[in-house]
Parts: sequence; structure tokens; C-alpha cells
Amino acid sequence: MSNQGMNRRDFLKWIASGSVVAGASALGTGVVVPSGLWAAPARIKGPIKVGYQAVLSGALAGYGEFHKMGAQMALEEINAKGGIAGAKVEMEFRDSTTKTDDAIKNARYFVDSWEADYLAGIDSSGQALALGPVMEKLDRVLMVTHAATEKLTEEWVFKKGVKQIFRICTPTYQDGHAAAFVAKDLPALKWATVSPKYEYGFTCWKMFQETLKKLKPGVSFATESWAPFGTTDFRSHINTVMDANPDGLYSTEWAGELITFMKQAKQAGLFDKIKHVMLPVGAAMDVLEGLGADMPDNIWISGRYFFLYPNNKNNNEWVARFRKRWNHYPAYVSETGYSALYALKAAVEKAGSKDTKALISTLEGMEMNSPAGHRVFRKEDHQAMYDVPWGKTKTDPKYPFKIMGEQKLIPARMCFNRPPFEGPGSEPPFQK
Repeated sequence: MSNQGMNRRDFLKWIASGSVVAGASALGTGVVVPSGLWAAPARIKGPIKVGYQAVLSGALAGYGEFHKMGAQMALEEINAKGGIAGAKVEMEFRDSTTKTDDAIKNARYFVDSWEADYLAGIDSSGQALALGPVMEKLDRVLMVTHAATEKLTEEWVFKKGVKQIFRICTPTYQDGHAAAFVAKDLPALKWATVSPKYEYGFTCWKMFQETLKKLKPGVSFATESWAPFGTTDFRSHINTVMDANPDGLYSTEWAGELITFMKQAKQAGLFDKIKHVMLPVGAAMDVLEGLGADMPDNIWISGRYFFLYPNNKNNNEWVARFRKRWNHYPAYVSETGYSALYALKAAVEKAGSKDTKALISTLEGMEMNSPAGHRVFRKEDHQAMYDVPWGKTKTDPKYPFKIMGEQKLIPARMCFNRPPFEGPGSEPPFQK
């Protein structure tokens, strides 16, 4: 530095080095320091824009509303406390429908027209897979909050190297592999399924079968009945399963279709005949509320998050704030939508930038506490690792719907596929 004083370039270098912080500390506690200098580094220009899409129309519109509740609540909290690194956060919410083209159009609009810094949402696995090559070109982080196909992270992120995609919700491993770990301890030896006739249903049933066969030799799989999207009459599927006389039923039906299936199955006497039933997304709030007392007791259910787990201060206080804000219990997409914005906050503030390359580098391996518990984004495939229980339904007078009673927790490290996602040691059960 010359005797003529500090020029602008030297000043910026001095700030970046942290010397200004040390200097301020040395001045003592009575000195007032401009808080904006640390809250909003010069290289971060606000606002920080989040483009969020979920299903807001049709039979699945309730999911989009649950997404909005969680994401909006996070937005309000973050902005009330000064934003992200001092920058205000803005969010635009768009209807993804269930069509692939609509999800792609939304993503392009968010980035090309609205100039979003970060994208989140996506309910459909088909849409998530279609967005793989698109996100690489748009070069924005997409935080998937619902779509569960393992192919998104195994193939697009790990194998094809699309680094812009992350997922904060549990994938199909929870629905297939974890379910098998629970099923191995049940007396059922002969299983059947009624599941959706598309990627999600096929993949989960395959995982369930393959893992259960390894864990419990001698188990068999009686019959499969595949219900097309939009099915409203499940009677033929129910009859097919009951005629096969299995010990256990596994179903990845979800949302309104699961509600319809369960009501029709109860009318047909299915639960009197088949005592061991597993519903990987039966803990979804729309299903619990939609069925109410029609949900039988002793049904095994799970989801991407359950509002009573973990039973700790962080989650319990969040559920209370959510109920106060929305007069509703949170759905699992409410939690993942909420946590998606806090993941952005943590990444930007740690990186000191909202640049995509910096966010990717920071998110890889990043750990965060959330209502759902401790999460870590696995560096290799950008999948968030966290634990969600399976539980048996029971009646509780405190709630107008069934909740989990007895619970079994299969840790993510035990049931999530591992890199390199092929060959020995990539699929559970693991040796250690």
C-alpha cells in the first residue's frame, strides 16, 4: 500500500481479507459498526429470486397448496429477520400441472424472463427427469421437494454430471427398501400390490421385492394390479388382490387415489382378510385428513416427513408456528418446501454469493438442521440424507385423523442406495 493512501481496489481486498472485522473488534464494545457491511456483502445484489412450481390444478392441487404454505412461511420468516445476507427474498409460484412441457416452460420462464436465482418444487418424477438436461443449460440450482425417482440423482447427477440438481426430500428408497426392512419382521410371507401404473409404482414395487427377498428368503409375491393415473374405481384391483389371498398388501397409491382405494377396500372387507398392509405415502397429511376414521388401525404408513417426528424442540415449535400461521397441520411437502428455502439461505450465506457455481460447491456435503431433523446433502449425487419413520396407524383423541403409534426407523444410511449405484455394495442390505 503506497503512502498516498488506500485506493478502492486495496480497500476491497482489505475487506475480503477479514482485517476490517479484526480491526472493529479491537476498537472495543462501545464502537458501532455498520451491520449492513456483513449482512449484505457487496458481491450479493438483492433481491434473491426463488422460482417455485408445484401442482396447483386438477386432482392433485392440494399438494401445491401445501407446498405454498411451507415455502411462504419460510419466506416470511427469512425476510422478517433481514433476508438472506441482508438481501430480500422474492418468490413466484407457478402451476406445474402434471405435464412435462409445463414444468419445462416454467423453469425457462423463471430463469430467462423473471431472472430467478434458485428454483424449487416439482411433484412429478417424470417432470423431474425431463428437467435434467434443461437445468444444466439454464444453470440454476433446482431443489426438488417432492418428486421421488432415484433416477434423478443416480443418473442425472451422479452419472451424467448435472450438478445443478439437488433433492431435499426422501426418494423411492424410503418407499421400497425401507418398507422391506419393516416387512421382514412381519409374519406375512405372501405379498401383493395395487399400485400406480407408471414409473413410481413400478420402481417402488421392484425395490420392495428385491430387498425383501434378500432379507427374508422364502417370501413370495402373489399378484400385481396396476391402476392407471386417475383411477376412481378400484373394485377390480381389490378383487384381484383378494382372490390371490396374500398375507400382505403393499401399495404406493397416493393422494386422492389412495383415499378412494382405502375407502373402497374397507367396504369390500379387504382389511378383514389381509392383516398386513403397507402404504409408503400413507402418512401424507391429505391422506390422513381425507380418510379420518376410515383409515383402519394397525396399517403401516410412511412419507417424506411426519409432523410428530422427530419429537424434539425444533420440530415441535415449527409445527406449532405452522398451525398458528395456517390453522393446519403441515404436510410433508410443507416441510420440504420450507426447508428448501432455508437450504438456500444457508448456502448463500456460507458461500457469500448467489452464483450457481458457488451454491453448488457449498450445497455439496452441506449439513443443516430442519424440522424433519438433521440433513446432509450427499456430495456424490446431491441427495439429502435424513431419517423418516414407518409407523402403525392408531386412533388418538387429540387428532381428527389417525397418527403413527408404534414406529420403526430405518436410517437413511441403511436403506438408501450408495454410489456408484451399480455393482456389489450399492443396494441394501449392506454389510456395514
